[in-house]
Amino acid sequence: MTYDYIIIGSGFGGSVSALRLSQKGYKVLVVEKGKWYQAKDFPKTNWNFRKWLWIPRLRFFGIMKLSIFKHVAILSGTGVGGGSLVYANTLPIPKAAFFKTGSWGNLGDWEKDLAPYYQTALKMLGANKNPKLFDGDIGLQKVAETLKLGDKFDATKVAVYFGEANITKPDPYFNGEGPERTGCNFCGACMTGCRNNSKNTLDKNYLYLAQKYGAKIIAEQEVYAVKPIAAENGEKGYEVAIKSSTGIWKKKQKIRSKNVIFSGGVLGTVKLLLKLKTSSLPLLSDRLGEDIRTNNETLVSVSSLDKDKNYSKGVAIGSILDTDKNSHLEIVRYAEGSNAWKLLHLPYVTGKNVLVRLGKICLALFRSPIKYFKIYFVNSWAKKTVVLLFMQTLDSTLKFKRNIFGGMGSTVSSGKKPTPFIKESVQLVKAYSKAINGVSTSFALETLAGIPSTAHVLGGAVMGADREQGVIDKNNKVFGYPNLYVIDGAMISANPGVNPSLSITAIAEHAMDQIPYKSSLS
Repeated sequence: MTYDYIIIGSGFGGSVSALRLSQKGYKVLVVEKGKWYQAKDFPKTNWNFRKWLWIPRLRFFGIMKLSIFKHVAILSGTGVGGGSLVYANTLPIPKAAFFKTGSWGNLGDWEKDLAPYYQTALKMLGANKNPKLFDGDIGLQKVAETLKLGDKFDATKVAVYFGEANITKPDPYFNGEGPERTGCNFCGACMTGCRNNSKNTLDKNYLYLAQKYGAKIIAEQEVYAVKPIAAENGEKGYEVAIKSSTGIWKKKQKIRSKNVIFSGGVLGTVKLLLKLKTSSLPLLSDRLGEDIRTNNETLVSVSSLDKDKNYSKGVAIGSILDTDKNSHLEIVRYAEGSNAWKLLHLPYVTGKNVLVRLGKICLALFRSPIKYFKIYFVNSWAKKTVVLLFMQTLDSTLKFKRNIFGGMGSTVSSGKKPTPFIKESVQLVKAYSKAINGVSTSFALETLAGIPSTAHVLGGAVMGADREQGVIDKNNKVFGYPNLYVIDGAMISANPGVNPSLSITAIAEHAMDQIPYKSSLS
């Protein structure tokens, strides 16, 4: 069977592409390596590793994947709807610097050009301002007031249907063309999968509507090869080879398409393209794998010792504090009972090397054994804990390259290597801990190895004026291959300094707007 477009991945870039191309009359196939999930299929807590984590070797086919590199640990999403299944719903527009820096900065007036597409993305994703603040948000508000930044604190815009709690109503977004929705009950389970049908995941908007226009979505299938047909540069189309991503027997098949869109996220797209550059797509730019960014993030957990507070209530990220022109802080929560993360946490300490940090960990446990005992063995971790997500627009980049085992490794490309020990973040952790009578812990890799964690890895196939400066042009077309596109986080060409899902959606909308209707082609 031959398609006009095969889209590899069903995240924010892939889902936008599926809908807009289908609306324009094209025959579209979306290939997703993860599973289809209905609300009832999501885990009740993150102790259900089989449904929460994506580890195929262990037969775990959940919605979240953890990938560890030398310089960063990356959290990403897997399933029909991609990262929207596991992300925290937050939809900020980046500050002006994002649109003027990086390899795409001189390719257009991006802030102006993308403005209407941001509005389209906000509407399609059902963005609403969080209407309720809970204990975790109030703690952040106290920090803002203490730092005399009260006017910089605000509730977030999130992709959530609030409506009436637990009440199901007909589609409120697309004139009845979308699925029924249920009002949010503020359970805090956004990032383990919304079982309440309240989160505006991509399978409830872009992908849902794309199927109505004829797009076909196949799940549990992974693309492992893309080969030009006849013409070396792919002018006559491509042969796309897929295999089962969940089956014990990896049944394989080949499908033809005039065009191919890579939308598997940085970890999927860059890894596959690096492999193909050594075989069927040698004309890919040598910039492939460069300009990987992490938003300069830190993730630190703070557990309150107060008995009368519940920090699990609310949406995943309900409030935000702009701490300076380059930085901001968000509080992140999990639903009550989702305590599995505590297994990977150690006392939060800083220090110039692992020996110093190990010494500080031992000292912290020795000085406050009762406090840590409560965190690990007495308190319900999620009920008493928030994760402080600190992000900066300040830039540093990594490079991903193919290793001898066929996977990817990381090296520092420019600037300082990513670190979990950012001075401003350390100060904010102390301030928040004081505000909620809390004790701070962090992911063991951060404390021991100094490897920061991120849910926002970006770049690797960035925009440029030519193939010497980027992998794709300003319309997301791959240099050297006229019918190939990259439309996902890998295309992000500067540091947004905020949660990037909205920006990926807006840029994808822009890219699709450049493609004509099928009927208008001669």
